[in-house]
Amino acid sequence: MQPGNCQLKARAHCVNGLAIILIKLLTEELHTMNQDRPPLDPHPLSEYVAWAGNRNREPILGVLKEKLPKDKGQVMEMASGSGMHINFFAPHFKHLHFHPTDKDIEVFDNIKKLTSDHANDNIADPAHLDLTKPETWFNLDKKAKVSAMFCINIFQVAPISIADGMMECASHLLTDDGFLLIYGPFQVEGTFTTPSNKEFHDTLSGYGVSEWGLKDVADLKKAAAKHGMELKEQIDMPANNFSLIFGKK
Repeated sequence: MQPGNCQLKARAHCVNGLAIILIKLLTEELHTMNQDRPPLDPHPLSEYVAWAGNRNREPILGVLKEKLPKDKGQVMEMASGSGMHINFFAPHFKHLHFHPTDKDIEVFDNIKKLTSDHANDNIADPAHLDLTKPETWFNLDKKAKVSAMFCINIFQVAPISIADGMMECASHLLTDDGFLLIYGPFQVEGTFTTPSNKEFHDTLSGYGVSEWGLKDVADLKKAAAKHGMELKEQIDMPANNFSLIFGKK
């Protein structure tokens, strides 16, 4: 055998060996992730929601650092749940005042506790906001005063019908140049963007709850158009999620 052929075979053997090592490492990492992941439970105070929140908070913070106003302003979170996200974000924006909201008042004590534990003095007490009941947002006395709103991981376990309330609420409360950020996994024009998102959708659907499953960005755009809102930007995020930025037309 010629020396050149020997070198090529040796190099190919080395590359194949590295590929096998990488596959093993990725398999072990995925196995560890699956072991660490608690059972699916959409309750805002569940271990699963805490696990998911710890995974996505840094990427979302990166988007907020780019998008939130540099001057003083008001920022509102819809469906704050445990308050983990708003209490993680607020210390990075001392010039902004944050307002947690939720339809379930049972989570308010947890939000207040986190705010106290983190000594976040730019977070208001939580307010009741139900996207199916306009009287809960028209009474917030913040018409056209909110610079930004955000909602994280709600649509995969909520009916798409709340998109109408969300867009109407945002159009009522946002400043003319304000924005609404919706984070989560979505279908795009009836298509799952990755096999894992299709698998996640099938898992959610398998629980037999009619409103569980990945919604379509197109349906959010339709709801937005009804209330003078439009999709301004669709940002790809880690783990096959999106940050959808809506604003007034």
